[in-house]
Amino acid sequence: MKIAIIGTGNLGKSIAKGLITNNAITTLYLTKRNLNDIQEFKGYNNVVLTSDNIEAVKQSDILIFAVQPSHFEQILNDIKPYLTENHVLISTITGYLIPKIESQVGSDQFIIRAMPNTAIAVGKSMTCLCSNEKGKKRIKIAEAIFNRLGHTLAIPESQMQAATVVCASGIAFWMRLIRATTQAAIQLGFDAKEAQELAMHTSEGAANLLITNGDHPEEEIDRVTTPKGCTITGLNHMEHKGLSSSLIQGMVASFNKINNIKEEQI
Repeated sequence: MKIAIIGTGNLGKSIAKGLITNNAITTLYLTKRNLNDIQEFKGYNNVVLTSDNIEAVKQSDILIFAVQPSHFEQILNDIKPYLTENHVLISTITGYLIPKIESQVGSDQFIIRAMPNTAIAVGKSMTCLCSNEKGKKRIKIAEAIFNRLGHTLAIPESQMQAATVVCASGIAFWMRLIRATTQAAIQLGFDAKEAQELAMHTSEGAANLLITNGDHPEEEIDRVTTPKGCTITGLNHMEHKGLSSSLIQGMVASFNKINNIKEEQI
């Protein structure tokens, strides 16, 4: 694949590392105004560093945009004359909707939005994808790219705000749960380092059980609960204190907030 990453900041670097590590490129153009920031990629075969977005567009078929929202409009205006019917445009810019992109480059372009989360840095991102009507014909390309950096799910654009809460904000929610588990482990007698090790690897194991077995969480819970046992006692105490309810209410509050921000921007 002939790919260009327009705006190689933290997210762009993570995508580039995943593509290079997995040999997923024919050529890879990385653009940045200050090339000193991306010198770590110098010397890789078929990787070109440039501050010229137009050069990158001319030499590539797949364009991944990872710039600041305030810069995106100008960049689209600059590259529009050089777009061809073969280009696939993949935007990672939060809140920049497909109709707005279409208004600038035309609805006849393959346009895809990708929303990864910060776990992309370790190849474990949950990335949600959506596209315009024409982009549906190229959504598999975006899936191939981001599946090398975790897992993907194609959804309607109308669900991208909710996905931001579940997947992007969700990283913070899970971190808080892991921190709470760590604090409990310290109270039960482990030192801080051991406590975090126990908490984070147990949470990873729980997620992988569901991913590997495809079970409902309650099925896995049933496997570790016994009548009158310590696990069900702990679970019921947490539920009495509002564990599930607090999580649900917190995520709904986050969703309401993101929608209010969107309305204020409009």
